[in-house]
Parts: sequence; C-alpha cells; structure tokens
Amino acid sequence: MAESAGEKTFEPTAKRKREAIEGGDVLRSRELTVATGTAVGVTWLVLAGPWMMRGLTRVMRLGLVWNRDSLDRFDPGALLKEALTGVLPPVLLLGVGVLAASLFVQLGLGDGAFVASNLAPKPSRLNPANGLSRMFGAQGLIEIGKGLAKLALLGTLAWVWLRSRLAVLIGLGAGHLQVQIGYAWHAVTTLLIYLAVGLMLIAMSDFPIQWVRRQRRLRMSREEIRDENKQTDGNPENKAAIRRRQRAIAKGSVRKAVQDAQFVITNPTHFAVVMRYDPDLAPAPIMLAKGRGETALAIRELAGEFGVPTLEYPALARSVYYTTRENQMIREDLYVAVAAVLAFVLSLKRGESPPAPRVDVPLAVRFDAEGNPEIIADAASTIT
Repeated sequence: MAESAGEKTFEPTAKRKREAIEGGDVLRSRELTVATGTAVGVTWLVLAGPWMMRGLTRVMRLGLVWNRDSLDRFDPGALLKEALTGVLPPVLLLGVGVLAASLFVQLGLGDGAFVASNLAPKPSRLNPANGLSRMFGAQGLIEIGKGLAKLALLGTLAWVWLRSRLAVLIGLGAGHLQVQIGYAWHAVTTLLIYLAVGLMLIAMSDFPIQWVRRQRRLRMSREEIRDENKQTDGNPENKAAIRRRQRAIAKGSVRKAVQDAQFVITNPTHFAVVMRYDPDLAPAPIMLAKGRGETALAIRELAGEFGVPTLEYPALARSVYYTTRENQMIREDLYVAVAAVLAFVLSLKRGESPPAPRVDVPLAVRFDAEGNPEIIADAASTIT
C-alpha cells in the first residue's frame, strides 16, 4: 500500500526536536523525578540522619526540662533560636538536595533546556470539560493503571517489610528507650529504602514509555519534511548566508598564498589556482593554493583585493588543479602553457599592453569539471 503524504511515519528531525523544546514539549517522567528525589532523601537520612536526630534530641530536652533556673532566666527567643539551629539546617539541606536532584533530572531529560513558559498558568487547565476529558480519556486510563500498579508494588514491598518486624514493633515501649529509638529509626530507614527501590523500578518502566510516546508525538509526515527542507536548504537567504560563511573560511586559509602570488588562473569561477614563479626557489612555476566553488570565489576576491592579475583559462586551470598539489611545481607538459601566461603577466607589470596569449593545453592533461580526463571522453565518442 502506498504511503500517504500526511501519514506521520518519519523520525523527527533535529529542527523539529528543537522547536518542540522551545514550545515546552520536553521529555518528562514524573515517576523518575519522584524516584530520584526519594532516593536522594533516603540516602541523606541514612548518612546524615544521626545529625538530625541529635538536633531533635536537643530540642526535646529544651522543651521538656523545667527547673528553677528556667524560671529565673526565662527567654523564649533563645529557646526558639536553639530549636531552629538544631533542626533547621539538616531539614534545609534535605530539601535542597531533593530539589536539586529533581531539577537535575528534569533538565537532563529536556536536553538541558529550561522552559519558563511551562511555569505560566494555563487557563485551559481550569476548564472542567478539559479536566474530565483528561481523566476519562486514554491518557487518564493509563495514569489510573499506573497508579494501581504503583500502589500494588509499593504495598507489596511495605508488607514484606512489615511481616518480619511486626512482632518487634508491637513490643516497642517495654525496653530501654535508647535501644527502642535506635531500632525504630533503623526500621523506618529500611522501609524508606524498600519504597525508594520500588519507585526506581516504576521509573525504569515509565521512562521508556514516555520516550516512545514523545517520539511518536513528534513524528513527521513526508510533506512536513519536504516543507522543512524548503524552509532551510531551499531558502535563498540561508543559502546565501552559508555561502558567505564558506567563503569567509576559505579566505582565511588562502589569504597568505594569494598575497605571495604573481597571478591567478580561473575557470572562470568554478576553479582557481594561485601561481608564483621564483627561479631562486624552484626551476618551474609553483602552485601555492587551489580551490573550487566557494574557495575559488574567495581566491578571486582576494586577488582583486591584493591587485593580483586574474586570467581566465578554463582548460589550463583544470589541468593545474587536477595534476598539481599545493606548494608543488607544475608538470613538465604544462611548462609552455604556464610560461605564456607568466610572460603576459610580466608584460602587464612593465606597463605594456600586449594581447592575451593563446594557450594550448596538451590533450593528455585535459580534464572536465569532474576531474575525468578528456582524452577518454574523446576516445569514447570516436568509438561510438
């Protein structure tokens, strides 16, 4: 069956993903955020719980101890300050750690993008009709199923935890207070670890689901991809900007060579070779640089800027381009052709006005624009 142009079966492009993030559509997993925050909080309680317990113990003693000295020097402000300094720092650190972990997860899922528009109030969420459609629609049913599965898993983990500790927990209060508090603290932290592991298992199953749903939501049709290509690659302004950047880069790479050149041979815009002859350095002309496309245009512009003569000899430009490397002497079979151009350039520098020379390039070193030897093409046409 032929694919419909409007059917969204193609993976989203980078531009589509970027626009989705800018519009507030980022990958979200509430379960992963909750699980990460819970894991950080439980870890903090296990490692720094004794610090918080010492603060709570000190606050309880301040509140329960009452003697003559308390009557003589009663200071509610000092008591409140002592209570806050004992309890508030560990609680604040716990809150900051959980908040930082939640933000880290959300920013990581959203490719590091903070979408402020998601914080803005949305009047549509206050519409009862929209709320009912979300509750009883497909998404609402999925959320109900997830909630029931979460309740079943966490309830099972809590029952496993309680089953082995029920008798001891019922008997708390009959023994030494310090021992009982220690056992209760260990039991609570163990329960929280169980629940954190359960939430992490739920998050591990929820994350791929959310990723797949977002990928499906961002899928594109053939028509959308075609329109996007027209807006980017087919946009004349974008093409011109790309060409300008390419030419600027090319200018930086060939500027020194054009400054040292005696003349430039072009084709007229597709190819350009930068030439120099110095008998003290080499017995034959040297090609300092070469380029095609935007690089050739950059060489032409630099030649005009530095006053370097530019001559259009298409066959000779292609021959030098395809047979000579940069900073290398030209081939022997190109000596006569390049010497004719060099003599013409030197005459111009002496103030003379000779006619442009006729340059003959040997058939063996002639190439077309793609670098194919023209002798092969001529032989093929002769055989045909």
